[in-house]
Amino acid sequence: MLRATQYAVEHNLGDVISQSFGEAESCQSAEFFTQEHAVFQEAQDKRITLIAASGDTGSAQHTCDGSLVSGVSFPASDPLVTAVGGTRLMADRTTGAYQGEVGWGDASGASGGGFSTVYALPEFQAALVPGQSGRGLPDVALGSSAFGSVIAAALGGFGRSIGTSAATAEWAGIVALADQAGHHRLGSLNPRLYSIAQGEAYSTVLHDITSGTSTFHTFTGFSARPSWDAVTGLGTPDVAELVSLLRASEAGNEESDQTSE
Repeated sequence: MLRATQYAVEHNLGDVISQSFGEAESCQSAEFFTQEHAVFQEAQDKRITLIAASGDTGSAQHTCDGSLVSGVSFPASDPLVTAVGGTRLMADRTTGAYQGEVGWGDASGASGGGFSTVYALPEFQAALVPGQSGRGLPDVALGSSAFGSVIAAALGGFGRSIGTSAATAEWAGIVALADQAGHHRLGSLNPRLYSIAQGEAYSTVLHDITSGTSTFHTFTGFSARPSWDAVTGLGTPDVAELVSLLRASEAGNEESDQTSE
């Protein structure tokens, strides 16, 4: 996957790269992390937004031999990547109206999350992830449970898609909408998201998920709580509000850049 990502970045193939895959950090060498981070840095320089799934097995992740070990998922753990966790969405069966969410942890899986042993806590997380030395996952979340699955078209038919892989693809679509609305790339998303979470717009733009756990099989998970947590991150988006705010903030940045020039 390193070569595929490198090719996509070097050839500037898209505004957003969605990565619905991952494995435990312990599977890879220090050299691999250095190489992959360099690719992600090039993506950031080109203002390509990177999104990745935090995993579907709670505080554990699959290793190279398919077994589960405690830890977080890579590439989602890289600070240049926006890690997407999962929730269980509740909506009106007739109207589809939003009724609330809880952190995903049920028979179908659990939101991946925890703290990296490879990457240090980034500056953008410092105020909201106290008492930790490693980068916290996830950054955000979206519906992932089988009880609120996504309808996807593939191989000439339709089927149900669940998990943080589906949530990641949806978040990539949200970023693409914001790129389209603003007529340019947003680039790295994390600093903006954490800035929003510390401002007055937080409750308007993101649903703060405060209940639910990511316990999966024998692996004790984390619990959702107010503000950031290792189950749902900063929460799930009100898409219209988020796209509007990202577009407005980026327009403001452009005006500031033009003034300074």
